[in-house]
Amino acid sequence: MNRKYFGTDGIRGEVGTYPITPDFMMRLGYAAGRVLSKKTDAIHGRPGVLIGKDTRISGYMLEAALEAGFSAAGIDVFLCGPIPTPGVAYLTRALRLSAGAVISASHNLFQDNGVKFFSAVGDKLSDAMEREIEAELEEPFQCVPSAQLGKVKRLDDAAGRYIEFCKSTFPNDLDLHGLKLVVDSAHGAAYHIASHVFHELGAEVISIGNQPNGQNINDHVGATSPQLCVETVLREKAHFGIALDGDADRLQMVDHEGRLFNGDELLYLIALHQKDQNQPLDGVVGTLMTNLAVEHALQKIQVPFERAAVGDRYVLEMLKAKGWKIGGESSGHLLFLDKHTTGDGIVAALQILMGYCRNKVDLSQSLADVKLFPQVMLNIRYKREYDWKSDESLKARQELIEKELGSTGRVLIRASGTEPVLRVMVEALDRLQAEKAAKYIANEIPLA
Repeated sequence: MNRKYFGTDGIRGEVGTYPITPDFMMRLGYAAGRVLSKKTDAIHGRPGVLIGKDTRISGYMLEAALEAGFSAAGIDVFLCGPIPTPGVAYLTRALRLSAGAVISASHNLFQDNGVKFFSAVGDKLSDAMEREIEAELEEPFQCVPSAQLGKVKRLDDAAGRYIEFCKSTFPNDLDLHGLKLVVDSAHGAAYHIASHVFHELGAEVISIGNQPNGQNINDHVGATSPQLCVETVLREKAHFGIALDGDADRLQMVDHEGRLFNGDELLYLIALHQKDQNQPLDGVVGTLMTNLAVEHALQKIQVPFERAAVGDRYVLEMLKAKGWKIGGESSGHLLFLDKHTTGDGIVAALQILMGYCRNKVDLSQSLADVKLFPQVMLNIRYKREYDWKSDESLKARQELIEKELGSTGRVLIRASGTEPVLRVMVEALDRLQAEKAAKYIANEIPLA
């Protein structure tokens, strides 16, 4: 059974447009609560769910609806207000709760919102469990007897607990004294958390993107719009800039010269530091979008590399299957399974800073041998009846380009999960070559 509502990262859409509506969210809370109730035995008592959110104005409405649905299913609810997505994963595990729910649309602007869930151990829910919730959504909405309704409690120390957790991932023998950092929280969930983490570890912190008003999340700030962070680093003569996205699970970093480092480069830096410190490193997981230069660079330092499907949940699945610890996406989702169960922008930044504090080598110097290949992405809206996987002409064009590129490039064709759009990506040593090749392939796709 294909999932009707859940995508690769929960349920997401425009607020006020189904399913991001109060009535659906109440039904979703009830359905998720029913599934959790069936999986919790009587010995452990009533299930409990933690609800966190980012700073979107719609979060108030959706939080109340989700809370009502859980309560109607007999689930106790713990509200922690604005907190990063990885903070919900951590607190769900630390408080021994049955699940965690995050109301957020991550890097999208405030008009969008959504919900994603974490299991009791802080993992994203499995596809199977999401299907169970969707099946329960088809059942009539009911309400447990009054005596069995879930209770609701506000978790007032949630931010403080998560700050301490983040700090605990940084070595006790190091600190950040002497570093000036620009911390951009994207007017999002980390606005009252991220700066405290770095300041309490000794850094001088200049905070930007920390004045949320409900409508400015990710608006020309944060990991998806890092220009303000770059400009502030240069103006303030800071050592580094740390740019998070709205729910703080993505990271981009800036050095003192204003150079921006994406998730692929940061992933390589962390692997390189592990090797330099003679720490165990069985392998690294990237995605189909990870730059080919990173794969080549990892091969040079004899680190195995594998590609998962696009989406941090698929990176996580492959890491677990292989028993590896480090993985990530170009977008800045970075995972360290020896530190946390999910991608965490603050924890990722601390791992980069740890490497810098240990060897005092500039990030750009460590990346001197990693020259990112130009990537060209074309989004082609096609006719819904078009079966691109069976198109032999399209396949022939792709094979021809792949033969021309050899080991110096890649071709990736994949469909959007939400609309009839094919994404044609070509990676090559030369941008003009990549552009020409991508257009050659795209011209075979019948336009809508």
